[in-house]
Amino acid sequence: MKKIEYKGWPNCYLLSNGIIKLIVTTDVGPRIINLSFEEGENLFKEFPEMLGKTGSDIWRIYGGHRLWHAPEEKPRTYFPDNYPVGIEVKPGVTRLVQKTESTTGVQKEIELSLAKDEPSLKITHRLRNNNLWEITLAPWALSAMAPNGLAIIPLPPRGEHEANLLPTGRLAIWAYTDMADPRWLWGRQYLGLRQNPSLVKPQKIGVSVPAGWAAYYNKKQLFVKKFTYQEHCRYADFGSCVELFVNGDMLELETLGPLTSLAPGACVEHLEEWWLFHDVPEVKTEADIEREVQSRVNKILHPVS
Repeated sequence: MKKIEYKGWPNCYLLSNGIIKLIVTTDVGPRIINLSFEEGENLFKEFPEMLGKTGSDIWRIYGGHRLWHAPEEKPRTYFPDNYPVGIEVKPGVTRLVQKTESTTGVQKEIELSLAKDEPSLKITHRLRNNNLWEITLAPWALSAMAPNGLAIIPLPPRGEHEANLLPTGRLAIWAYTDMADPRWLWGRQYLGLRQNPSLVKPQKIGVSVPAGWAAYYNKKQLFVKKFTYQEHCRYADFGSCVELFVNGDMLELETLGPLTSLAPGACVEHLEEWWLFHDVPEVKTEADIEREVQSRVNKILHPVS
């Protein structure tokens, strides 16, 4: 780990294990602005016109990975993270701590733990209620992915009509969701959404994902998020624990924890485990996903001891 300047921000930190690296900001945030293999391109989208800026009451997306609280509502959700955050470093753990949001009374934390010898890391997202009253919210982890990739969500286990008379999953749509948009991949076992810079109309969908993973494929690189789906808990947005948002600039790969009632001073956590793979053959169809993506995800979900 070392302190660096990054694209106009003088107080950033580079973390590396020799296989993958990431850059976190402390001039604004908490935010992970860059994630890549040691010599690779950033998997995250960056907005060059915003990099290096600080201050202002106008919310800026910047790019990279951020922490929000759901359900989405303006202005509550869009508190501008344009100010310095604290950083705490312990052996194997780096923690970014935002000052309490003046408009919501919520304090955000992102804690990182980079694997020693694998292309993976654990990200613990925390929301702390610093109000004098109880509030209800859900931790919401959003990764703005670089253009021209394909987001992938596994659907619940498939079956036959006679043995499955009741529904097995949830699908949430927004008023602007267009299921005829060519960026969608509607499969039997997987749902996909492509990012195409020439198609600028926003699309969004929310899904319940008992399998506990979602992925993004781009330029022979595969980014996988692993998380825990809590079956008997209540999720925002009609039961969504994974959401995809796309426009002409980026695709956001998002996971949510359950809705939680937080007492004053209480904290809720949401854990993601990230894995990166390189030299992954082209992924376009559902058969490609099964062969190239699911086979790699299986190694994450069921590691050989």
